[in-house]
Amino acid sequence: MTGTLYPFLGAGQVTVEDVTRSSVEKAGESLALRLRVLEGLGPALAACADVLAAAFRAGGRLYTFGNGGSSTDAQSVAQLFLTPGAGGRSLPAMSLTGDAALLTALGNDVDFDVIFARQLAALGRPGDVALGLSTSGGSANVLRGLEEARRRDLVTVGFAGSGGGRMAEEGLADHLFVIPSSSVHRVQEAQTTACHVLWELVQRSPAGA
Repeated sequence: MTGTLYPFLGAGQVTVEDVTRSSVEKAGESLALRLRVLEGLGPALAACADVLAAAFRAGGRLYTFGNGGSSTDAQSVAQLFLTPGAGGRSLPAMSLTGDAALLTALGNDVDFDVIFARQLAALGRPGDVALGLSTSGGSANVLRGLEEARRRDLVTVGFAGSGGGRMAEEGLADHLFVIPSSSVHRVQEAQTTACHVLWELVQRSPAGA
């Protein structure tokens, strides 16, 4: 992993300047991608925000889920909607990745691929929103979660990288946002920004007034 982040490490003498230069380059790549994503996906994010705002107004709830770094993003997004801070409206949201006992029970006793689908089957109601994140677009448990959400008439939202993967191929998301990068690090950085913008747009949407 270190070699992926800093490929020059292990190749001989490394200076502080080498590390600094690499960090600056990566920060530049990250910023450029985020700007590209927001320019390209802005209208779609606004349209999705109106749908989510209407869902909240009708009494719907947001469920978020993902694996690894995307699990952390899912928890952050749910927390942002639920406790937005001064000036923001608190909206009902829940991450499906936060209960370690439940996740490990389902993973051990049933199948890791169903850890999100089973929760959505128990909690999801028509008009709720399911938001799944997968940097590859191919995480089996995220896809199963979106499938279950669609069966139960939830609005489905997906964030993916690498061309969208199976999430795009199988059309599992009513609103799909593909980050145009194959770098896991850049994808997660950009999807974090996109999710925050989505939240801001939901807060401002007239559909939620």
